Amino acid sequence: MEQYTVTGMSCAACSAHVEKAVSKVPGVTSCSVSLLTNSMGVEGTASVQEIITAVEKAGYGASKKESVEMGVKMKKPVLVIMAAGMGSRYGGLKQIDPVDDQGHIIMDFSLYDAVKAGFEKVIFVIKKENEKDFKEVIGDRIAKVVQVEYAYQDIADIPEGFAVPEERTKPWGTGHAVRSCRELVDGPFVVINADDYYGKSAFSQIYDYLTTHKDGEKMDYAMVGYVLENTLTENGHVARGVCTTDDLSHLTGITERTRIERRGDETAYTEDEGKTWHTIPAGSIVSMNLWGFTESFMKELEKGFAPFLEKNISANPLKCEYFLPSVVNGLLEEGRAQVTVLKSYDRWYGVTYKEDKQTVMDAIRKMKEDGLYPEKLW
Repeated sequence: MEQYTVTGMSCAACSAHVEKAVSKVPGVTSCSVSLLTNSMGVEGTASVQEIITAVEKAGYGASKKESVEMGVKMKKPVLVIMAAGMGSRYGGLKQIDPVDDQGHIIMDFSLYDAVKAGFEKVIFVIKKENEKDFKEVIGDRIAKVVQVEYAYQDIADIPEGFAVPEERTKPWGTGHAVRSCRELVDGPFVVINADDYYGKSAFSQIYDYLTTHKDGEKMDYAMVGYVLENTLTENGHVARGVCTTDDLSHLTGITERTRIERRGDETAYTEDEGKTWHTIPAGSIVSMNLWGFTESFMKELEKGFAPFLEKNISANPLKCEYFLPSVVNGLLEEGRAQVTVLKSYDRWYGVTYKEDKQTVMDAIRKMKEDGLYPEKLW
């Protein structure tokens, strides 16, 4: 019997709906769904992708659980939050506006969902000079709930033999931010942005994946992808990484589109300042920078940083960045890693434009009214 993790179920009717949908797949001889453990056992000849597709069409998420060798205890994943740039658009951390009447910021809700999913340790990547304010804004209250550690993104933290170019003040990018945790991470880990709302299913899916998978012939990573339409704003254009996958939901590529917006009933992108527009198929999956890695990825980040600097520091000394997706893409191209795309059908929220704040506040209020969150999280 093949085992699957099922996300998005909240009642007995949900589990019955999933069980009925999967049982109708040709080749399935037996299906049993547990609401308590969010799991599903399936017997028969149907493919993994056929099973997952049936669950998704029923309105839920699914991923296959891989067997783990007997006697090998999987380390629990830790949550890495990239927060070094947090508050920059507000003029400082203390100026970040809450998104509800209880004083919570967006990150509170991500942390709440992560703790509910099983995470017990969080690493905040911050600037050293912001530590006092960061702890006051959120760090100290989170430390009462989970284990908290801090990593400091420092522009001078580069390999021996390199020097920070004169006049450079910009950090070295998301890959460099995560590399800052190299002394604190000794197992699987999840990376998220500090200012984004990802939804409950994202954290449960990525946690379940990392606790049931480990590196094999290839390094085994995951990311949570979102339906493009669930990540758009009514207040302007957005930049998104549009994903392509194979039949096993393995990532085959991410294409960065820097200007995407709604145009009537369609979603489209332009690359020439709006002179021409190209429609993006409805339901396309995009990356919102929620990644799940085994410990091997940290070693790859470290190994690739010096070659990156060697290639880019002279060509673009003030602005070159070591991006996380670029490192992942390089490993995919080399055939050394695979990335499973776990789909979330939750709405993603963020404040891309100042007008988005009210949308976020309204959404948080509605989710509280629906019982997804208590009035006071901590």
